[in-house]
Amino acid sequence: MQKGTINVQTENIFPIIKKFLYSDHEIFLRELISNAVDATQKLKTLASMDKFKGELGDLTIYVEVDKKKKLLKVRDRGIGMTAEELDKYINQIAFSSAEEFIKKYKGKSDADKNALIGHFGLGFYSSFMVSDKVEIFTKTYKKGGPTKATRWECDGSPEYSMEEIEREDRGTEVVLHINDESKEFLEEYRILELLKKYSKFLPIPIQFGMEKSYEKTGLKDKDGKDEYKDVEKPRIINNTKPAWTQKPADLKDEDYKSFYRELYPMNFEDPLFHIHLNVDYPFNLTGILYFPKVKRNFEVQRDKIQLYSNQVFVTDSVEGIVPDFLTLLHGVIDSPDIPLNVSRSYLQSDASVKKISNHIMKKVSDKLEELFKNSREEFEKKWDDIKIFIHYGMLSEPKFYDKAEKFALFKNVDGKYFTYEDYKKLIEPAQKDKDKKLVYLYSTDKEEQHAFIETAKERGYDVLDMSGVIDNHFINTLEQKFENSSFTRVDADVVDKLIKKEDIQPSKLSDKDQEKLKPLFEKYAAKEKYSIVFESLSETDKPVIITQPEFMRRMKDMSKLGGGMDYMGSLPDSYNLVINSNHKLISDILNEPDNDRQENLVKQVTDLARLSQNLLKGQELTDFIKRSVELIGK
Repeated sequence: MQKGTINVQTENIFPIIKKFLYSDHEIFLRELISNAVDATQKLKTLASMDKFKGELGDLTIYVEVDKKKKLLKVRDRGIGMTAEELDKYINQIAFSSAEEFIKKYKGKSDADKNALIGHFGLGFYSSFMVSDKVEIFTKTYKKGGPTKATRWECDGSPEYSMEEIEREDRGTEVVLHINDESKEFLEEYRILELLKKYSKFLPIPIQFGMEKSYEKTGLKDKDGKDEYKDVEKPRIINNTKPAWTQKPADLKDEDYKSFYRELYPMNFEDPLFHIHLNVDYPFNLTGILYFPKVKRNFEVQRDKIQLYSNQVFVTDSVEGIVPDFLTLLHGVIDSPDIPLNVSRSYLQSDASVKKISNHIMKKVSDKLEELFKNSREEFEKKWDDIKIFIHYGMLSEPKFYDKAEKFALFKNVDGKYFTYEDYKKLIEPAQKDKDKKLVYLYSTDKEEQHAFIETAKERGYDVLDMSGVIDNHFINTLEQKFENSSFTRVDADVVDKLIKKEDIQPSKLSDKDQEKLKPLFEKYAAKEKYSIVFESLSETDKPVIITQPEFMRRMKDMSKLGGGMDYMGSLPDSYNLVINSNHKLISDILNEPDNDRQENLVKQVTDLARLSQNLLKGQELTDFIKRSVELIGK
């Protein structure tokens, strides 16, 4: 038996591993499985190069739990190790078997470093985070020379022991004696959870126990119906050939949908469409991104893109790798070129990551443009669902804005869609004001702002539907991009002031009349909330209209979404009470001899305006209804 001290830079390597090297103890199982996959991939590579002439046989990796003995085992039939290799790769932590293997066989096979996940040394040592003792049983695939097997043991101190043993089969078995603080890893449900999280798409089959299923027997009962029976079969954890590793030409639309359901079994809606990524220069990147149907509260959709490195799950926090606006997408990205620390759980930003991010953004914009050009009608049907991705991207990424201008759409309140260029042509010159500025009218709620929309239409104007969750932010971006243009909410003022023309209607009320009326309205409309304004509008416009200035309205809307202006949300609402000096009813109020009736009429027309803006509630609403009944009766 050989005994010795592990060759490390410091005596305290194990406390460092246990406390600092890995942010999450569950990572140990991912590392052990990765090592087993790596060893198996190496054997397959050697066989393809005719360096291994034996039978590959069953290459399944087995994971077993013995709760009574407090053991967790991971077993493979890969290349295994000689005693010398075990000494080198385990006892001398500084080396990496994967790196040496790549150097030795580089350029000699189609299989390259991308098929080799493991750095057996440090990855293996993560097992001491959860173990009192770890054993390795291993036998090399090599024929001739020392073909005996080796057993290695260490209890978490720098001392280890190695001895020669008899072992029939090639490969490696790692046995963990789980410590008392880590008993959770002896529970079947917990190991199954971790295997499905980290190993769901590894390229070598992984078996964990058995599972029961209810399957057809091939026989019929007396009524001619299919007979079923309980069947126990090996529980294979992973899909060894996930869709993203296959060629797009070999996949049908249903294959992509099926893979989406595999990724998100609790998501019952099919995605709108997908983008298959497949790049080998200047970096390696594969993956499939899906555009899901987005709920109004889009924040809950984040963290749905899964990052893999050679089919090993790394994280679902992909900030920095995927442009921020695309973190709303679902799917998988797999790249060995994304730099990771030892635990593969913390992504470091560097130049290659930025290139990958830009490429993903370009692929997404190219796909959207292709969909728009090839099937405008289908694109319009999907617009309401994909608009949030596109608007968010145009807000946050200038490069994406430049691309998206070609396919981004406006939708008006009548449900018609226009490119930016087409819409501009539609509203010119009708919606240019006296200063030749083009005014885009928009609505954030078609039902609530219906009266204002109808008034605008009567003037021959068109109104955009901007009711999206981030449209208030997006409008500011458009105003910066569109020359000599402005966006104004359709209820921000009376329509003739939204788009000011040269011709001004004369007022039927003199200044003296207005001075007489103003105190009557001020008595009922609180000064701190309403500013009384007289406007000479059309006789067909309403007698009293309540508006909120565009700036105030927009700032408050943005503060609700969190636009860095939270203080706006705490400011009291202020409105303009616009009195139409050309409406007959206003003249009637002015000339009403009965003071009580005059006051009731002022209250009534003001309350009608407040009601149209949903500002009449509680006791005031009750009083309005009662007064309405009395006025009708008279």
